[in-house]
Amino acid sequence: MTRKELSKEDVQKLLHDPSGEARIATATKLASEFDGTLSASERALAEEIFRIMVKDAEVRVREALALNLKENPNLPHDVAVSLANDVDSVALPVLQFSDILSDEDLISIVRSQDPAKQTAIAGRTSVSSQLSDALVETGNEDAVAALVGNEGADISEKTLQKVVDGFGGAERVQSAMVGRSKLPVTVSERLVTLVSEQMKSELAKKHELPAGLATDLILQTRERAIIGLSTESGEQDVEALVHQLHKNGRLTASICLRALCMGDLVFFEAALAELTDISLVNARNLIHDSGELGLRALYDKAGLPEAYFTAARAGIDVARENQYDGEPNDRERYSRRMIERILTQYGDLGVEFDSDDLEYLMGKMNQLQGDVRPGG
Repeated sequence: MTRKELSKEDVQKLLHDPSGEARIATATKLASEFDGTLSASERALAEEIFRIMVKDAEVRVREALALNLKENPNLPHDVAVSLANDVDSVALPVLQFSDILSDEDLISIVRSQDPAKQTAIAGRTSVSSQLSDALVETGNEDAVAALVGNEGADISEKTLQKVVDGFGGAERVQSAMVGRSKLPVTVSERLVTLVSEQMKSELAKKHELPAGLATDLILQTRERAIIGLSTESGEQDVEALVHQLHKNGRLTASICLRALCMGDLVFFEAALAELTDISLVNARNLIHDSGELGLRALYDKAGLPEAYFTAARAGIDVARENQYDGEPNDRERYSRRMIERILTQYGDLGVEFDSDDLEYLMGKMNQLQGDVRPGG
């Protein structure tokens, strides 16, 4: 299609016709034809007319300009900034789509405290970590929900922690965070905890569950979710996760044993290192001591319940002897072997369990007398 050049008549009409409709039509024509095929003189003329248009008293003229220039890579920076700082109906398309605006421009607009503009910026195809932090600092829930739901947003772990601090109780923010393709494991753990607390309330209210039972169900759900996060993370992330759990009083004996039973040996090792305040390397040397002294000493120093020790020792033995086979459902088979060995060890001590279900097993071990030393 042949490009229609802006004629002298068009320019005269734009500059002198008092009709808003005429100016809107000319603005639309000029903006839609503003591309890389213009000559230098044509470009200069068009840019000067844009600078006149952004000051037009007729909002519809400025809206037409913004709508047709929002994704134009040739738009002069000063014109883009003028449009971006205009009323919302003019500014929002440019704020969401224009690549001409710099982070400095956008952060300045974010700090102007216009909620609609903040939300539009949060939905941009690409949002830098610096801009993300500025958006979270606004306290605008609409903008934060849009930001964390935006896969093109680079959001640092520190900023995501701020989101949890400030908006962790907002369901749509929770939902958007859960929907992100990747979250730091420390953020995921906190989010799991928040969601679980809501689930506890809903379970107790809707199903009239006793408070203790509701709490137990939520604890199981939370611990399974946290171990799931751990198994998909690198060693440093697991150490960070374990440290955060300990700091917040959630590095429980049950989650340590659950990790071991589910085959997450790295979590178990990191947990004992954290609980005893020694290095992971030293903890591993003690846990995997070919004799019985290393694990026993570390376990006692960690302050874990005596009733769990036999299970822990059996779990370490299985971990030494078995690895995942790489076939479908290998984790489930590994966990089954682990539980079978634990049941055998307790059976040899005269402690019988009626089921090989992990939740049943852990519940029964919690009921064992604390002064019994089944693995001493």
